[in-house]
Amino acid sequence: MSTIKTDNVNESSLLNELTGSICTGWAGQPVCVYESIDSTNAECTRLSLEGATHGTVVVADMQTAGRGRRGRSWESPAGDNLYFSLLLKPEIAPEKAPMLTLVMAVAVAWGIKQIAGQNADIKWPNDLVMQDRKVCGILTEMRMEQTQIDHVVIGVGINVRDRSFSEELKDKATSLEAACGMEEPISRKELLEAVLKAFEGLYDDFVAAGDLTTLQATYNSLLINLDREVTVLDPQGSYNGIARGITGTGELMVELPDGTCKEVFAGEVSVRGIYGYV
Repeated sequence: MSTIKTDNVNESSLLNELTGSICTGWAGQPVCVYESIDSTNAECTRLSLEGATHGTVVVADMQTAGRGRRGRSWESPAGDNLYFSLLLKPEIAPEKAPMLTLVMAVAVAWGIKQIAGQNADIKWPNDLVMQDRKVCGILTEMRMEQTQIDHVVIGVGINVRDRSFSEELKDKATSLEAACGMEEPISRKELLEAVLKAFEGLYDDFVAAGDLTTLQATYNSLLINLDREVTVLDPQGSYNGIARGITGTGELMVELPDGTCKEVFAGEVSVRGIYGYV
């Protein structure tokens, strides 16, 4: 169990929700709670450079400069959602760090199932989807020290409360409470606990195996892309195929029209029927 360290926090709803002990999965590591901050990922990096330890968690009620993949902004209003980042200092090869995004995706899916009682699907590699709309995004960032990992930060943003989205997002995003039709509000504290507890075991399995082989079948069972037509937006030219699941190192296997299979290492993958893609 961990103590709560607060900074720039008054009697916000988040602080009220997080009052008491929080299970981070790393005994004794602090949970740093902010009413408003630029980015939980940025704060995790700053804390790491100041000597923060493996397992430190940063949580905010609001982000003023929340970020998604490829430099996109992440809407981060106060009082509605769960924004947190987890600081890791893994002793793994740098090329394995991107797999941690997939580990966290499964942890979030399990946490949502435990707290909300309904399934969330994974859209490879880093989105959680309910009712064909995005409910969570994950951003993993790494800092190197010469040829070794200094630290990895995994940022998670989960839409929790039922609210109005911007014109750009209203057909692409949803919240847990809206997707689940819940009358009682979801506790962000309980959701945070559930996700981090799930991540603890999954992380240990990942480190022990050195890859995603122990997680591969579970991830594929949650994969909304699986056996569906996808479009891969590759800088060298977009192409269509059928997603056939991930490899043991996290690449998405896409079966091409000629029957051959291509492993997708990075890039945007659109799935017919979700986010308005038809």
